[in-house]
Amino acid sequence: MVPNLPEGQIIRIWQHLLLNRTELVTEEGERLKIIYAGRVNDDHGADFRDAVIVTSQGLIKGDIEVHVNSSDWQAHQHHRNPAYNRAVLHVVMWHDTKVATILENGKDIPVLALHKYIKAPISQLPEWVAERDFVRKTPQDFFGGVLSMPCLNAAERLNTGVLAQLLDCAGEERFSAKATKFGAVLAQMEVGQALYLGIMGALGYSRNKLPFMELARRLPLRILESVVQSGVSDEECLARQQALLLGTAGLLPSQRQDRHQENKLGKRVDELERLWTSSCHPEVMSPNDWHLFKVRPNNSPVRRILAMSYLILRYKEKGMLAEVINMVKEASAGKDHGLERKLVITSDGYWASHLDFGLSSRIKNPTLLGIGQAANIVVNVILPFTFAWGKLIFQPELGQKSLELYRHYPKLVANAVERHMQAQLGLSSSLVNSARRQQGLIHIYNTLCTQGRCNSCPLGGSHLAQLEAGNYIKV
Repeated sequence: MVPNLPEGQIIRIWQHLLLNRTELVTEEGERLKIIYAGRVNDDHGADFRDAVIVTSQGLIKGDIEVHVNSSDWQAHQHHRNPAYNRAVLHVVMWHDTKVATILENGKDIPVLALHKYIKAPISQLPEWVAERDFVRKTPQDFFGGVLSMPCLNAAERLNTGVLAQLLDCAGEERFSAKATKFGAVLAQMEVGQALYLGIMGALGYSRNKLPFMELARRLPLRILESVVQSGVSDEECLARQQALLLGTAGLLPSQRQDRHQENKLGKRVDELERLWTSSCHPEVMSPNDWHLFKVRPNNSPVRRILAMSYLILRYKEKGMLAEVINMVKEASAGKDHGLERKLVITSDGYWASHLDFGLSSRIKNPTLLGIGQAANIVVNVILPFTFAWGKLIFQPELGQKSLELYRHYPKLVANAVERHMQAQLGLSSSLVNSARRQQGLIHIYNTLCTQGRCNSCPLGGSHLAQLEAGNYIKV
């Protein structure tokens, strides 16, 4: 008798048993090895992101979709959805159809049926998966020959000091990589534009980073700053900048067709439309370039774009570049430097009561750029940028100041990757207590986990003994 097993329990099995380093066979008869099972997807598309598998075609990276039955792929219409085109494996409990798993782009992916690897009575599976100590049970209790990831719950095998050193070093490697990237960008474009491009990318979060950077390329900082320097009032400068930014992004009401539209949006919006129509502007982006699925209204691209206009106005006296460099120079070296507070943008006028065009807000004066995202910009953009700039202009003291601020920067709001890695390694919140250690988790995930480099990871395999002896291994 086949038990009634919800899809969520299949996902739980895949998430925690992590069928890697074991020779498996797909329903198509191909040998398969799971190097990294991926992390739970918090966006549209397959259940797990950034997985790594090995087939006869070699190392393959992509997403993994999980179902109870293989027929669910078509039943859920995934074969018509391009969001699933990154999938490289279809994991199911039972293979109940002869129809191949076809992506929207016409490619097919292999199917892996888990029930073949269950050695205990399958009728006991639902009760077993539901147990609280499910994760701590040995996989061999139900899955013959299946091994868990070498780094799983690494905190149980390593002392706190060793883990802290590892995360700090990995965090500095990520900082160095970011600074090196900025150094390369600075060799190709104007300094202020490089900073502006970096901040715009950060304003977009992961989902809209590329569209924000494209907007920055189409509408350079020098054009926006020239609007501020035109001798008109601050309110007029803001309106002109916002019209250019939102119009170039393709996000003005006249350019969109969505549920937030109303017949009358107010004088402020009418003014933006008028200024855009009368301006000389670059090629316009499409509203479809922007990812809005599962984006909270307070984090919408419209509000983040507006935040940039306020930042440029705030730094109008000396320009964004000079003001940001001076901000770093004057910051205190301890944790209470207040850098992020200097970037916070509060709402006023129309945007004090609206989250988007025609979308009213129940929150009084919602911020356009809150302290959490401002801190992310400082850590991921401003500090590595100033480090690279200091090196380029032979001011090592500026680079050293940037690095010291980074080393002492307090913990940020954790993102999905950090939460995933913290759970995977079994790390306590008290250990991951700084921005540098959070960045270290992201660095390990990006450079090792998602690249299938388990053999090179200092948290797994033969490297554990060296770490236990206090020898740090470069990530």
